[in-house]
Amino acid sequence: MPLSLRKIACIGAGYVGGPTMAVIADRCPDIDVTVLDLNAERIAAWNSEDLPVYEPGLAEVVSRARGRNLRFVGQAEGAAYVAAADAVFISVNTPTKTEGEGAGKASDLRYVESCARFIAAHATGHTIVIEKSTMPVRAADCVKSILATARPGVTFDILSNPEFLAEGTAIRDLEQPDRVLIGGERPESIAALAEIYRRWVPAERILSTGLWSAELSKLVANAFLAQRVSSINSISALCEVTGADVEEVAAVVGADSRIGPKFLRASVGFGGSCFQKDLLSLIYISESYGLTEVAAYWQQVVDLNQWQKRRFADLIAAPIADGAGSLRGRRIAILGFAFKKDTNDVRETPAMDVCRRLLARGATLAVHDYRVTPESVRSELGAQGVEVAATPEAALAGADGVAVLTEWSAYATLDWARLAGMLKAGAVIHDGRNILDAGAVRRAGLILRSIGRGAQPNA
Repeated sequence: MPLSLRKIACIGAGYVGGPTMAVIADRCPDIDVTVLDLNAERIAAWNSEDLPVYEPGLAEVVSRARGRNLRFVGQAEGAAYVAAADAVFISVNTPTKTEGEGAGKASDLRYVESCARFIAAHATGHTIVIEKSTMPVRAADCVKSILATARPGVTFDILSNPEFLAEGTAIRDLEQPDRVLIGGERPESIAALAEIYRRWVPAERILSTGLWSAELSKLVANAFLAQRVSSINSISALCEVTGADVEEVAAVVGADSRIGPKFLRASVGFGGSCFQKDLLSLIYISESYGLTEVAAYWQQVVDLNQWQKRRFADLIAAPIADGAGSLRGRRIAILGFAFKKDTNDVRETPAMDVCRRLLARGATLAVHDYRVTPESVRSELGAQGVEVAATPEAALAGADGVAVLTEWSAYATLDWARLAGMLKAGAVIHDGRNILDAGAVRRAGLILRSIGRGAQPNA
């Protein structure tokens, strides 16, 4: 008899678990979906009108399903829902380890292991356990060993169903995915999860693989995307010294159907919770198997990204630093702190590294972002030398320099003719996302420096 998943639980109500379960509940009103989390404040926010995650379209999806077949509960209350569930998703952080073996590269699976212990303690009958978190290859072995401690009569299948979401477009990515990947060892369990996705995803976009292939595919997908960013950023530096324009070069290269145009946009660097973490995990795994050349290849992608952020911070500092390189007494407007537009996520945001480097040289920063809270900015940068501005105008007032670090659409349409008078004389605008209208900026009498663009009229 085919397996049927009528009740689903998800441990982890973060950027992946919350939106993913909301879309499943919205598209499958006959399936009961429960999301549980240890963080009571986060659960309270999911049950309010002020959701803890900002994604375009998310609030509408949650409002349709919450109170019908979607609920958010604390972990203690969630034990009963895990016991009743046919399938339990694990959707918690797998950050890079900060201590012990593999520190600085290996994935920290402590939260995954905690989830596995919770499932082993409360599950009944047969339960499909689904890895939604990004895992290093063969992490399922660890989960299996913990689940094996469950009481007699309780059985499990493990599937890997990694997410391929881009923050800022997560709801669109969930509703219209390029592919859904399900890896496992038992065809019946793979088919049961695939049946849920088939409610709205075309069958040809639902891919099934072995368990280890699914785990590795997620790491490799992010590594390839990060590689493209670092590749075009390396060329941006070459363009700046030769007088070429990186956007023109990217357009030519991207016109080749074998390459394509996506992820060929030069910038201050990649960020977010996934790219660097997954690259480091891939590097560690390669090193663990003695593949030092493979590890070194992917390490260069990370190193180039770090170099690009340092390089951009130093470009901001160069026109306004004193003879000793100090920025003391200089005010710099920071436009954007989220790692990309249409999200409030600041994990591994390039803005953090740029800002820290400027602060270390004595600068005062006025930070503005449309979605990131002042508390989030201060938690990353501290309060010393940091002002959180409520508007772009407040950030720009009296600034000696300007840095655009997040590609919010509203920054692209700022009225520089009106704003020019707010800046100190000679202030340079550094566009770390290449979104500003160069002509409008220069007509306002301002100096513009863009990533990957060489000779400029007002240089």
